[in-house]
Amino acid sequence: MTEPDANDHPVLPACPVIPSREHPDWAVVARIPIDASNEPLVPVSLAPEPIKVFPAYAHGGLPGAVGECYLRESVYRRLLRAARSLPTGFGLVVLDGWRPWRVQQYLFDTLYATIQDKHSELDEAELMRRTREFVSLPSRDPSAPSPHLTGGAVDVTLCDADGLMLDMGTAFDEAMPGSHADYLETLTTLDTRQRQARDRRRLLYHAMLAEGFTNLPSEWWHFDYGDQLWAHYSGHSRAHYGPTEPETIESRWRRQL
Repeated sequence: MTEPDANDHPVLPACPVIPSREHPDWAVVARIPIDASNEPLVPVSLAPEPIKVFPAYAHGGLPGAVGECYLRESVYRRLLRAARSLPTGFGLVVLDGWRPWRVQQYLFDTLYATIQDKHSELDEAELMRRTREFVSLPSRDPSAPSPHLTGGAVDVTLCDADGLMLDMGTAFDEAMPGSHADYLETLTTLDTRQRQARDRRRLLYHAMLAEGFTNLPSEWWHFDYGDQLWAHYSGHSRAHYGPTEPETIESRWRRQL
């Protein structure tokens, strides 16, 4: 990823550190009740500046990926407020929102197989743990759906005023410890690049949390509002969103006729 000259970088404000948080106990998360709101999904490509949309999986050619990023309407509006709160020279790039089950299954199977290939000594339990660190279990269960199937999970990064994505220390979906949101906070010595990436992560993290989002600790790019992960990390007793899908002409006709 090419960045502009150092003199062209927007000025980063001082933000608090990203706190270390425990990774979710998925069995606990799955037991959180869901109110199953019927709030619609909306296409994020409707959003004005400073939001940009780059459906990463569609551009990467993943089977079943869609060329739009959809979010629940309340999530969309909160995301827009977070983007508008950023300092001059920064914007948000939405990489993924609502995710078809087929894509979730593909990601899970692919990461599982990759880890298994590289670490043949691991047993099934450890393979599952390492896979679920970065990809949640594919589930359409109304009582325990995968977060991205709800329209309440969103993957985002920062861009500069020209729309170019900024270096955040690791790439989106890079399955390594460096992708943990707090990873750069744990280093005692940082070079210039790492320090810039740490400060950008802080900016993104606190802009999103100020609008009610929560962060998945293993992924600096993943934020939730209204789903079970959000309820888990925000201390709410119930989630708002169960599994959903964008409305199609066929589904509209079925409802009307």
